[in-house]
Amino acid sequence: MSFTSLSFIGFLLAVFVIYFMVPRKIQWVILLAASCFFYLCSGVKIIFFLLFSTATTFLAALMLGRLSADQKLKMNQLSSDEKKLVNELFKKKKRLVVVAALLLNFGLLFILKYYGFVAESLQAALSMVTDSFSIPQIGILLPLGISFYIFQSTGYVIDVYRGKYEPDKNPFKFALFVWFFPQIVQGPIGRHDKLAHQLYSPHRFDADKMKYGLQLILWGYFKKLVIADRAAVVVNQIFGNYTDYSGAIIFFGVFMYSIQIYCDFSGGIDIARGIAQGSGIELAENFRRPYFATSLSDFWRRWHITLGSWMRDYLFYPISLSKPFVKLGRKARKRFPGRTGKILPTSIATFIVFFVIGLWHGGNWKYVFFGLYNGVIITFSLIYEPTYQRICDRLHINRESKSWYAFRILRTLAIVTVGRYFTRGNDLVTALLMIKRTILYFGTGSMTAATISTFGLSNSDWAVLIVSVMVMIAAGVLEERGGNVRVELEKRKPILQIAVIVIAIIVLTAFGIFREGYIASEFIYRQF
Repeated sequence: MSFTSLSFIGFLLAVFVIYFMVPRKIQWVILLAASCFFYLCSGVKIIFFLLFSTATTFLAALMLGRLSADQKLKMNQLSSDEKKLVNELFKKKKRLVVVAALLLNFGLLFILKYYGFVAESLQAALSMVTDSFSIPQIGILLPLGISFYIFQSTGYVIDVYRGKYEPDKNPFKFALFVWFFPQIVQGPIGRHDKLAHQLYSPHRFDADKMKYGLQLILWGYFKKLVIADRAAVVVNQIFGNYTDYSGAIIFFGVFMYSIQIYCDFSGGIDIARGIAQGSGIELAENFRRPYFATSLSDFWRRWHITLGSWMRDYLFYPISLSKPFVKLGRKARKRFPGRTGKILPTSIATFIVFFVIGLWHGGNWKYVFFGLYNGVIITFSLIYEPTYQRICDRLHINRESKSWYAFRILRTLAIVTVGRYFTRGNDLVTALLMIKRTILYFGTGSMTAATISTFGLSNSDWAVLIVSVMVMIAAGVLEERGGNVRVELEKRKPILQIAVIVIAIIVLTAFGIFREGYIASEFIYRQF
């Protein structure tokens, strides 16, 4: 069941009505039932993997909780010397539990998402030596939202292991934390200490929260149905026939994909957050105007924020603070005096994180190169930051000027757009060929009216797309300057607020899901 289907709208209305009609102490049961039904609509068989991940992480956290309780009990009965031995013993037991949970879940993710990629790569390597050996393939469709719910549930286990909070005792409530239907498709990746208590708590109907939620839902649908799916028509045409176009048009297609993927992904997140907000639940922010970023590092602090924070807390810090990296830091400072020695371990850890981020998107060499591309640029920017500052000083660049601020935004947008060649190209070879064609055959003069007419959009569609993007940019500028569209709207008379909502619905009806000949596409991040 897609967010863009009429059946989902009907499902959502039914959930809201039942949720606020039943006794508040069982509201969480309604959310659990709705989440289960929503996931089952995607296929009965694939729910096994969701159940497996939920059960293993729930039981692992329970075991960690019991080990911690036993540890405290025994510590009260021991001398100081004995306490050290007992601490080490329980630490090893806890580590075994958390490692087992991580291996089971990420092992499942590897088999379903990456085994085919590894098998094909090994087969290609072996074929250069012999044709007599064949690596078996696994033909299992990737379950809906598996990367999101495995990251969310394993993050919970790690937090319990670190003693951040006590484990859930109720398996059904924990299942709701993992399965909550607005976020299971494409996030945001929730943290148990921020989300779980909201899901389990009773909520009164709040007209303001429902209004804010509806506004966010409509904004998400606007970005997805009016902007992203129109841009997709152009993107699909150019990427599917890139050999027929000049480099300038190919780059234009990649730029359009940057618009598409942002509006598609952030639009879906807005819908998810709006649904939750209408229920009295606040999901984590996942986007903070990423195309206003002034550096690639800044971009990743604004884009897919919950994935970035997950990588920071559960991968970057454990790597950079590990004993091998601490030793590496000492050796680096001796071998490379100055800034390079200090930041070398951090740079390597950053590079590893982006390699993993690339793989997170899928088992394909194009995603590996996407991660490496971002990792290399950010790593080099860390290492050569002083050189960059000296160049700016020698050129007498006013770093506080608006022109320099605009230049940094455009520079970052260009860097990000180049990375989109890898994520949108059919494979790595296609992405590299498109980059080659962009460089060698740029040909700006080929952007004629006749060529544009082949992109698949009518003049009216182009007008709607351009105006809609301008509206989105205007809203972004307002928020980047500290304003807020919803707060500004709240200051207006109720009749105007209602009018805006009605107009938004009319716009969606006229230019989005109900437009004649229109078929809403699935969300891009649904495949991850």
